Amino acid sequence: MATDRRSVLDRFRLDGRTAIVTGGSRGIGRAIALALGEAGADVAVIFEKAAARAEEVVAALHALGRRRSYAQQADVAQSQAVAQIADEAEQRFGRIDILVNNAGIAHNAAAEDLTEAEWERMIRVNLTSVFLCCQAVGRRMIRQRSGTIINVGSLSARIVNYPQKQAHYNAAKAGVHLLSKCLAVEWAPHNIRVNVLVPGYIHTELVDPFLARHPEAAAEHWLKPSVQNRFGAPEELAGAAVYLASDASSFMTGEEMVIDGGYTLR
Repeated sequence: MATDRRSVLDRFRLDGRTAIVTGGSRGIGRAIALALGEAGADVAVIFEKAAARAEEVVAALHALGRRRSYAQQADVAQSQAVAQIADEAEQRFGRIDILVNNAGIAHNAAAEDLTEAEWERMIRVNLTSVFLCCQAVGRRMIRQRSGTIINVGSLSARIVNYPQKQAHYNAAKAGVHLLSKCLAVEWAPHNIRVNVLVPGYIHTELVDPFLARHPEAAAEHWLKPSVQNRFGAPEELAGAAVYLASDASSFMTGEEMVIDGGYTLR
């Protein structure tokens, strides 16, 4: 590879590139979509239910000058919907440079009480959807011989969270991590990189129900073990997402970038 003589800041730029962000209407997905736009990318904001919020993200992207950005409703757990996502992005953008798989659900249940339907829904939404999106977009990236995929994993793929019981969630996220490594190996010859962004405890709407019911447990088991003793904010993942999407990380693939406030240090 020829030496890249651009400045380090220029290597973080995404000017002229295009991105798909699933679950892009709120929380982590919103922060990543806006960060990619600030770095120069046009973004397809994929949402399932929060249409108004998705349009707000698109309006913010347009204000940044990313006029080709748009919102699209889709259930990423359905293969036909995923095909439509890829087709729409390719039609509007001409190519897809970046895929961020962020959409997902959370659910707590003791393993002995977990229903088969609950297990299958968790795997379908949090793991199968990632595979479907990677496959649909990856085929296009293989044809164009370039691309970057960021799968949003979880600390739950590496530790058993406490006190909430969520074996099905943890198993799905662990699958995302290993799937990403497999794709990184398979698609490296096509100049496609696949990495995992691994958040610790981030304050989003997904954790609010547990916080409302068990504030003391959250403080004791989620915050206290972290050396920073606090939740992260979605925006604190944005810089890492830009790094993984950009040429600044061109020699990085198949890796897990952990951003957890020091939770796993002790």
